[in-house]
Amino acid sequence: MGRLPLLLLPALVAGPLALSAGDRVTGRTFATRSEVMARNGMACTSQPLATQIALDVLKAGGSAVDAAIAANAALGLMEPTGCGLGGDLFALVWDPKARRLHGLNASGRSPRKLTLEHFKQQGLTRIPAHGALPVSVPGCADGWFTLHGRFGRLPMAQVLAPAIRYAREGFPVSELIAHYWQRSLPTLGRFPNFKATFTVDGERAPRAGEVFRNPALASTLEALAQGGRDAFYRGGLAQHIAEAVQAEGGFLSVEDLAAHRSDWVEPVSVKYRGYDVWELPPPGQGITALQMLAILEGYDFSKIPFGSPAHIHRFVEAKKLAFEDRAKFIADPEFAKVPVPELLSKAYADRRRALISDTRPARRVDAGDPALREGDTIYLTVADGTGMMVSLIQSNFRGMGSGITPKGLGFCLQDRGELFTLEEGRANTYAPGKRPFHTIIPGFVTKDGEPFLAFGVMGGEFQPLGHVQVLMNLIDFGMNTQEAGDAPRIHHEGGSDPAGAHTPLPGRVELERSFPYETVRDLMLLGHSVGYNLGNYGGYQAIRYDTKAKVYFGASESRKDGQAAGY
Repeated sequence: MGRLPLLLLPALVAGPLALSAGDRVTGRTFATRSEVMARNGMACTSQPLATQIALDVLKAGGSAVDAAIAANAALGLMEPTGCGLGGDLFALVWDPKARRLHGLNASGRSPRKLTLEHFKQQGLTRIPAHGALPVSVPGCADGWFTLHGRFGRLPMAQVLAPAIRYAREGFPVSELIAHYWQRSLPTLGRFPNFKATFTVDGERAPRAGEVFRNPALASTLEALAQGGRDAFYRGGLAQHIAEAVQAEGGFLSVEDLAAHRSDWVEPVSVKYRGYDVWELPPPGQGITALQMLAILEGYDFSKIPFGSPAHIHRFVEAKKLAFEDRAKFIADPEFAKVPVPELLSKAYADRRRALISDTRPARRVDAGDPALREGDTIYLTVADGTGMMVSLIQSNFRGMGSGITPKGLGFCLQDRGELFTLEEGRANTYAPGKRPFHTIIPGFVTKDGEPFLAFGVMGGEFQPLGHVQVLMNLIDFGMNTQEAGDAPRIHHEGGSDPAGAHTPLPGRVELERSFPYETVRDLMLLGHSVGYNLGNYGGYQAIRYDTKAKVYFGASESRKDGQAAGY
């Protein structure tokens, strides 16, 4: 991805590109629209057709979980650039009967016959991004059935029917997805069956507005509707998946698929100015967002304006600290001890915050010691008339995934295993049957024990940064649900990652174009390197709930093709 020269930044900020798209009578000038409001149900996804499917399921008597599964199935068809049956899934579900939040980890594990020694024999220092070696067990299908078994109301055949119909009859490809689809072909088109599955003529990706059909995926979804999760993890489908991986030199087996299970897990939280912010525990990076919030709570943002140099500087410096802990500590808790309570403690946050200078960016940051002396995706959210709220995220990891496309099944397998490190002795070191570090994180917020917000920001390692910015926008800067997502965003590249890479700090602060040049200039004077990036700022959906008025407020931002809608 190309970068714009830093010397051009002042001219670009001051020039025509900095103009607003239009004048709004109410709200913040950067908002693209008002919040969507409804009482009976709400769905917010990155694809309007998927949003409409979710609403149809709710109107037919389905639960928020039914609607979320239906929308996810449709997105696997309509946005194969980010998700699908070959990927993993995580979810948070607010249960209005039990008045509590449930967490689901529906991610898969590495092949049991693939060893660390094999990578060494191949002379590899990192797991490849594509091909058979980064493929782990796809957890999405089991995640659907695990969620449905606990919270579903409609039969799965009815839930999956809309996606099946669109797969057979076709759907018009949306603008942003057409862009990313075309970009995937040069890299992944070399793998068997990929072009046969994902092109319109054997060579090119569908264009924006062009109708695309995937009858093979329709048949796979029909098999799931009739045979349940075992149709995917046992029998013919499992055999096809294993054969496709092994034909390309991989190790995923029918035994790996048959042994797969999703896990209900306890969400973890920190309190941020009276709001309880919830994330899933490792191997996901949700605790990184919580660590950033715990550090930032020590600053009084009622006296620090949004978009000011002080706001951006403190945000970036908190990110540096939390991400070094992310690189060191986050891993599959069945293989490594992750000190989650210590990492999220107030005392640890105070110690880490003390390392931040108000006058210069950090040029070296190490992971902390939390012992306290006594380390492309889709997101959707749905809410129903009973008060159930679902925060769900699902991904293939790198866009369309590994390139490994089982013949006749209609989907590509994920490459999530790339995120293991091959360096021995680390928490996230590759091991057979282990879940890799995960970037995808659903978020949820409660206030005084009541549901307040189901939200997520898709976008790889950007997701903790996106979560924190959205929550600061809502809580610190008084924005509404739509404004909190439309506000210009901050990204930072630099530091260590769980797969073993390291970019020297201070790294680069990347800002969307709506920040004023005065802010850019002052950040440069502090010692930050500042620039632009194209497309690295995530994609947001959210549903806020007003418990007194019993009204849902939905939001879906303009960076994606999505829609928030309710009834």
